[in-house]
Amino acid sequence: MKDELNALLDHIGEEYATHIQRGSRHYLEVSIAKRAESLGYAELRDRYRDAYAVVPLKMPQRGMKVRIDGRTFVNYAEHASGIAVPGYLAKEAGRPFKTFIPNDSMICNFT
Repeated sequence: MKDELNALLDHIGEEYATHIQRGSRHYLEVSIAKRAESLGYAELRDRYRDAYAVVPLKMPQRGMKVRIDGRTFVNYAEHASGIAVPGYLAKEAGRPFKTFIPNDSMICNFT
């Protein structure tokens, strides 16, 4: 399962690679469960149904935006690609992560 989780995180990082900017206030939420399902990882889909990756964006996206308190992301970990995931998920992946440092207020972009 650890290999599948790492493959899933790598996939999300690669998919959004051209949109990522570390330290950005604007971000997208990516459902871990939905991505796991699209890759055929049923076990991950069930285990992480309420987990989301945070993708910090270079530029705001079109659509609705909601301001979120940065403290929402306490205990999030930053993946090498720049995405951030909940700390428990990062520990289960079993590879090094940096502490994710969000802005005081973040802006979630819904596309």
